[in-house]
Amino acid sequence: MEQRVQINVQQPTAFKGMYVLENYLKESDVSKIHKQLIKIRASQINKCPFCLNMHTKEALSIGETKERIFQLNAWKDSESFTNEEKAILQMTEEITLIHKKGLDGNTYQKAISLFGESYTCQIIMAITTINSWNRIAVSTHMPF
Repeated sequence: MEQRVQINVQQPTAFKGMYVLENYLKESDVSKIHKQLIKIRASQINKCPFCLNMHTKEALSIGETKERIFQLNAWKDSESFTNEEKAILQMTEEITLIHKKGLDGNTYQKAISLFGESYTCQIIMAITTINSWNRIAVSTHMPF
């Protein structure tokens, strides 16, 4: 794989801005498991090996099981995920694949009914943040 620019070296202020979002997410109410499910699923969709490597290891370190990680790509048909997790994964797919139609009204309403407005906002920010990281990592070929 060709070596590309390192944004953290060339544009450190911009890179630090991404960490502002990460720090916000650390302080948010979104559970650690929910964050990792979001990060892994978005990274699968975006085909980001750097982020997949990082976030599967993080998920395992906080108690996520290998079985659930293995099933994540087929979460809709898996009994391993709760209704809340499935709603989060649906949101992750729809926001990540925004070019298709974005966050569907039914999915949004389900999130609001399950999580309330504040947690739903935090989920959206978690999805948005990992998608930004994926785009940086994929476009710059970040090594893992």
